[in-house]
Amino acid sequence: MLNVLRRGQTACQTEQPGPGWTLGDDVLWIDLLTPTREEELAVESALGLQLPTVAEMEALEPSSRLYQEAGATFMTATLLAHGGHPPPVATPATFVLAGGRLVTLRYETLKAFSIFQSRAHEAGFASGTAALLSLLDAIVERLAQVLDATGDGVEAASVAIFQRPAAGDFRPMLTNLAQAQSVTAITRTCLVSLARLLSFANLAPEIAADGDHRAHLKSLQRDTQSLTDHADHQSGHVTFLLDAALGLINIEQNGIIKFFSVVAVVFMPPTLIASIYGMNFDVLPELHFRFGYPLALAAMLIAGVLPFVWFKRRGLL
Repeated sequence: MLNVLRRGQTACQTEQPGPGWTLGDDVLWIDLLTPTREEELAVESALGLQLPTVAEMEALEPSSRLYQEAGATFMTATLLAHGGHPPPVATPATFVLAGGRLVTLRYETLKAFSIFQSRAHEAGFASGTAALLSLLDAIVERLAQVLDATGDGVEAASVAIFQRPAAGDFRPMLTNLAQAQSVTAITRTCLVSLARLLSFANLAPEIAADGDHRAHLKSLQRDTQSLTDHADHQSGHVTFLLDAALGLINIEQNGIIKFFSVVAVVFMPPTLIASIYGMNFDVLPELHFRFGYPLALAAMLIAGVLPFVWFKRRGLL
C-alpha cells in the first residue's frame, strides 16, 4: 500500500502508481506499508533512489541500517508492533529523508503511525523533516504508553503475589509476568535501536542546518534515554517478582512435604503394630459379622475420600 501526504491535505491519500507516475513538489510524506514490487519501483524511479531490501532492513550492521547515499539519509530502526495484543513483534522500519521529503518503509501496521496520521492535519508540516520529527515523537510516545501499560500490569501482579489468598493459583500471575517481561525486553530493544537512529539523524543535512530541528532531536534523545532507563528498571522488577513467586511456590511445596512427612510419622507406630500382630488372635468379633465386608468397603472409601476433601479445603491440592 502506498500512502501520500501532500501539503495542505488533512490526511494521507492512498495512491496507485501507474505508468509515468511522478511526485509533485507538494509531497511531504510517502508511506509504503507492505508495498508491492511495482509500488517500490515507482517510488524509486520518482525519487531516483534505491530503497533498502528486507534483508538490509533486518541486518544489525550500522552500515546497512544507517547510511547516506545520493544526497539522501537512510535510517532503519526496530519498532514494536502489536504491543497491546500479545505476542508483541519487533519489526524493522526505514525512514528516508530525501529532497525535503520523508519516505517510510514498513511491513507491519504500527500504532505510532496511526497516531501520527491522526495529528497530521493539526500540525501543518512545512517539510518532510518536520514530519519525520513529529513521527519520531509519536513513536517515542507509543513506546512510553506500552511501558506504562506493562508497568500497571506488573504492579497488579506484585500485589497479587504478596497478598495472595491461601490456595491461590500462581499460574496466571507467572503467565502475566512472563508476558510483561517479553514486552519490556522488546520495547527496550526498540529504544536502543531508536537511540542509534536519533544519533545518526544529526548527520542529515536537513536537520544539521536547522537549529530548531536539532533542538527537537536532542529532546527526543533525552526522552529515549529516559525510557530506556525505565525499561531497565521495569525489567529488573519483573525479574524480582518472578524470583519471589518461585520462592513462595517453593516454600508452599516444602510446607506440603513437611505435613505429609509428619502424617507418615504419626501413622508409623500403628502400622508397625498392625504388621506384627495382624489377625493373630483367636477372638475376632468381625469374622462372623454379617455386614463386616460391606462396612469394611465403606470404611476404605471414607478413609480415601476424607483426606482428599481435607487436603482440598486446606489448599494442599
